[in-house]
Amino acid sequence: MRPTRPVRAAALVGLAAVLAACAPAQTDGASSGADEMEGTLRVWLFSEVDQEPKEAVVDEAVAEFEDAHDGVTVDVQYIPVDTRAERFRAAFNDPSSAPDVAEYGNTDLAGYVEAGGFLDVTEDLSDWEDHADIAEDVAATARVGDGTYGVPWFLGARALYYRTDVFDDLGLEPPETLEEVVEAGRTVREEDPDMLGVSTGGAYTYGFLPFVWAHGGDIAEEDGGTYTSAIASDEAKEGLELYTQILSDDVCPPQTCAEMGGNDSVQNFVAGNAAMTIGGNFNLKAVQESDVADDAAVVPLPGTEPGSIAPAFAGGNNLGVLAGTDKRTLSVEFMKLLAGKEYQREMYGAMGNLPTFTDVREEIAAEDEDIAPFIETIDAGTRFVPATGAWASIDAEGVLPTMVQRVASGDADVDEAAEEASASLDEAFAGE
Repeated sequence: MRPTRPVRAAALVGLAAVLAACAPAQTDGASSGADEMEGTLRVWLFSEVDQEPKEAVVDEAVAEFEDAHDGVTVDVQYIPVDTRAERFRAAFNDPSSAPDVAEYGNTDLAGYVEAGGFLDVTEDLSDWEDHADIAEDVAATARVGDGTYGVPWFLGARALYYRTDVFDDLGLEPPETLEEVVEAGRTVREEDPDMLGVSTGGAYTYGFLPFVWAHGGDIAEEDGGTYTSAIASDEAKEGLELYTQILSDDVCPPQTCAEMGGNDSVQNFVAGNAAMTIGGNFNLKAVQESDVADDAAVVPLPGTEPGSIAPAFAGGNNLGVLAGTDKRTLSVEFMKLLAGKEYQREMYGAMGNLPTFTDVREEIAAEDEDIAPFIETIDAGTRFVPATGAWASIDAEGVLPTMVQRVASGDADVDEAAEEASASLDEAFAGE
């Protein structure tokens, strides 16, 4: 992969959908009251396609923890992401079979908290110096209401991948605004009708949302723990209108792109079929190992003004302590160790997971120019989905993708589609 263009001044994701069909049963969330300092500490982490590098880092942390705690054994189980809803549901219902510490997707958290499944560790983190080096917007992905239910373990962020050879041939510069992204995509397709100007999809929620956020819009507004839809605001509709310009015959034809999600969007770029795509740091390895590697570069997805960066979704996973643990102190200590700076740094080296600590990311950006655009994106400020269990049903029902697809297909204009989506959002929020 070619070195990225010098950056301008200055993470699994959403995983909530499967919860809608299998929401955890309600519990009181109370711990056993015991705080044992010996025995087996049970840990659940997600299994990976290539799991050995992750296991190697975790095994190192386990060995360090066991050496420092006589009489303690750490039992790590790797559970499939696809079956996590059922596993956590059973764990919340039966604390005796539950882990003490677990990895969870940050968009799942609100539902888990409503089910009483995780401990509020606000006080446990208050004297942990490292925690201060997690930026507020990132730390918020482990919060619901006034409680903190874990530590952000790694992040995923999306930026703009583009083909340097295509841009050079057409005399194009990397886009500096979202409008320029659309214009560049249109120019590419005019010159080569067989190439997608921008590969992105109607079902690509986290590719679409930066357009809304960059225009000052949002999914919803929160007041006293209650959410109200904001997707039909003028600002949000500006972002929707611009994004759906991409889903047109002259950039990314609806018959090809309307149904695409993030994976298919990036795959078109990897396969050489697109001049641009919105992809994550987690897609970087696939691009670097593809036939377009030597002609690919990355810049932050721009905002509405030159020099600005569109807010990205703060995807990623957290580590938390289960409410039913009888080893609270040990659980919190292990969570801090594995989610601390040393092992986040090692997990980046092993898995490419972006650390949640600002200072650690700065070190990585200085060492690896390919990852720098994603880190610059995170440092510019990220956004998150509404911290409510209603997000599971909203995501599962495809409220936002349906809105985008209706506009792209011509079934509704921007005003109609946004108002319909807004009504669906408010219905979901009211059902909480």
